[in-house]
Amino acid sequence: MEARLQRRIQRYGWDLAAAAYERAWQAQLTSAHTRLLACAAPGAGEAVLDVACGTGLVTFAAAQAVGPQGRVLGVDLSAQMLAAAQDRARDRECGNTHFARMDAEHLDLPDASFDVVLCALGLMFLPDPERAVREMRRVLRPGGRLAIAVWGERVRCVWSSVFPIVDAEVVSEVCPHFFRMGQGDALARACTDAGLIDIEQHRFSAILDYADADEACRAAFVGGPVALAWSRLDEAARTRVRARYLESIRPWQVAAGFRMPAEFVVVAARVG
Repeated sequence: MEARLQRRIQRYGWDLAAAAYERAWQAQLTSAHTRLLACAAPGAGEAVLDVACGTGLVTFAAAQAVGPQGRVLGVDLSAQMLAAAQDRARDRECGNTHFARMDAEHLDLPDASFDVVLCALGLMFLPDPERAVREMRRVLRPGGRLAIAVWGERVRCVWSSVFPIVDAEVVSEVCPHFFRMGQGDALARACTDAGLIDIEQHRFSAILDYADADEACRAAFVGGPVALAWSRLDEAARTRVRARYLESIRPWQVAAGFRMPAEFVVVAARVG
């Protein structure tokens, strides 16, 4: 897929997903977010950049860690995700937290301007994730820390069956390289190639819990990366796609709900 088209699909897809995202995914991503923050360990008074921040789930946790003397900037390509994050910042009266619309592959930020850079499950959507890692490295100060989380191996992420099911209904693939950075040591290699050192990789399993079929489908179709494609399907196609997806995850049904295995990879590194 041409890079400009991929960015446009992701931007408008996540605009559509903004309203449903936290309800659909906050609980499911907690283990990955917790591990990411533990690896980066933002501290009091530090400057933190949260790349592909979405609605701010990691941003606000980092803001609490750095305290009023620190600062956190969240950047994302989706204007609607950022609007939701800004609303949350006002509600929480987070004076040390700011947001800006920005492409992760072209960060409009000075060199060596942050102590910590975080990227929680956003790298998979980019046309050139290696370039984004180099940009994150560029804005880190000497001794600065980077932590990135991605989904792991496709075969260990049960919900990934949604991609071929939706792709069969649309012209372009929704996320053609979604699991590439979670394969083997691909993410760690990208950090090495960017000039980072002391690289540590953590690969771990999780269970995605959904109370019922509606909740599982909301996460897959409305609050996730296929939201734009879903919005353009007619009712017949939606009925067909929903039925196929539910059949694909049927082995993990428990009573009315679903307990679906998944895998995450978190890589931590620093600047020498």
